Amino acid sequence: MWAAVDLKWGLLCLLGGVLLVFAYHLRKLVALVYWTRDPIGTPTPYGLGLWDYVFANLSRRARVGYDQRERLAQALSRFREASQAMPDGVVYLSHHNTIEWINIAAERHFELDGERDEGQPVTNLVRQPDFVRYIETGDYSEPLILRSLRHTGTTLQIQIVPFGEDQHMILSRDITQIDRLETMRRDFVANVSHELKTPLTVVSGFVEMLHDGLEDFPPDDARRYLHLALDQSGRMQRLIDDLLALSALETAGPMEDEEPIDVHSLLRIVLQEAELLSGGRHRIELLPGPAATVMGAHKELHSALSNLASNAVRYSPDGGLIRLGWSADEQGGEFWVEDNGIGIPAEHIPRLTERFYRVDRGRSRETGGTGLGLAIVKHILTRHQAQLDVRSEPGRGSRFAMRFPLRRMQLRAALAA
Repeated sequence: MWAAVDLKWGLLCLLGGVLLVFAYHLRKLVALVYWTRDPIGTPTPYGLGLWDYVFANLSRRARVGYDQRERLAQALSRFREASQAMPDGVVYLSHHNTIEWINIAAERHFELDGERDEGQPVTNLVRQPDFVRYIETGDYSEPLILRSLRHTGTTLQIQIVPFGEDQHMILSRDITQIDRLETMRRDFVANVSHELKTPLTVVSGFVEMLHDGLEDFPPDDARRYLHLALDQSGRMQRLIDDLLALSALETAGPMEDEEPIDVHSLLRIVLQEAELLSGGRHRIELLPGPAATVMGAHKELHSALSNLASNAVRYSPDGGLIRLGWSADEQGGEFWVEDNGIGIPAEHIPRLTERFYRVDRGRSRETGGTGLGLAIVKHILTRHQAQLDVRSEPGRGSRFAMRFPLRRMQLRAALAA
């Protein structure tokens, strides 16, 4: 009888132990389930025995996964920062051509807002026909050159790059300056060709005429034709010389031949050249101002001042008055040339230093101008940290001044002593 009772209590104890173990494992299993629902990085539950081994491995695996996610998040953050810092625009499109992400440069190029426009079809926001056609055709082998309708004068180069699963990336680059330079290059070539073609046609025409029938022309007529051909060849030579001078200035490095230049001596040289060019047709006066020196390249400054003086002679009527001078104040000093000639309308003044720009193209050719003189002056002054100031009024004359900063006169006191 007692044996049966002992067996019964033994089985009950065993069953109780099994239930306790089952409850413990169930509790740890529930704790594991809740842990999987907690935020990433939450410590694993505490456990004994097998559960300690399980939780330790899960914890180690979670740390590895967390570290990997952190590295990926940091890499993504750096990628986004780098993309935002790029000067080129970047737009990520979904397979439906909706905007998934856009950087600051692209926002500026297309006038978009990254937060507001996310998820919107890009063709609903950028509606220029060329852009929409480029998106829809699917042929992205060549970039699209897009001249913005919103920003006058802005030119974009757009390239679409497929990636991922039917996704696309739009790359945009502001090439406005490159486009302007290319336009300037085309205009420059066209202008040079035009400027050389006219005198070359005259020269070849006279030479061909005399070659075919020299004996048919009286000596005086032949000499006159040759004189005209010589004038035109001289015009071509001046144009080529100015082109070479302008090219040398544009490609030259920092000045290495700077020296203190006595302004009175330079003014006297330019005065003699202006008087020779005028041939007595104008009154030319020199107002030298205070004794001074300017640091610079003598050849370049002589060329700049000589250009201003020769322009005054060419565009002043016979009997006109031309003055050359120098003045200085606490801000610096300036060479100036003024005349009482035909003057320049105000709308033309900002463009005077453009290559081949002429207020009166016909008159410029008559006076022998190449249209490059003031462009040369501008480049020379830029190299000397100086500025060109132009004041003019039609019918009352013009004043051109080359103004130098005070630091360009830094050796004045020492040399004057």
